[in-house]
Amino acid sequence: MAENKTKPTGSSVTEFAKSIENPQMRADARKVASMMRRVTGKRAKMWGSSIVGYGTYHYKYDSGREGDFMLTGYSPRKQALTVYIMPGFSTFGPLMKKLGKYKTGKSCLYIKRLSDVDEKVLEELIDRSVKLMREKYETW
Repeated sequence: MAENKTKPTGSSVTEFAKSIENPQMRADARKVASMMRRVTGKRAKMWGSSIVGYGTYHYKYDSGREGDFMLTGYSPRKQALTVYIMPGFSTFGPLMKKLGKYKTGKSCLYIKRLSDVDEKVLEELIDRSVKLMREKYETW
């Protein structure tokens, strides 16, 4: 059975944050980090080499595959700040309409600049997604 490639590392979140070259991206990442800390009550951990994650949940699929992953997190990518909304977006339609300018993948919210979205709506989205994950999975 394949293992999850993205795992927590012992790398420094502070050093990673300092290494974000683009000053706007660094400032945006700092704000998103504060939101995630408030929402989860958890300290940040590096997941892999470029994802900052908050909290952990345990999943188990019908196939028998199981593992642990972050409740929420972000990654400052070259093209956009990626915010991880683990349950996806299907239950957040009305909230997404109020968010602003963004793109999505399965669980990824891509934001070019934090000023493109309503920060209060973003924090509410993160909060609701974390609550959903805590209802559905064992978390810590």
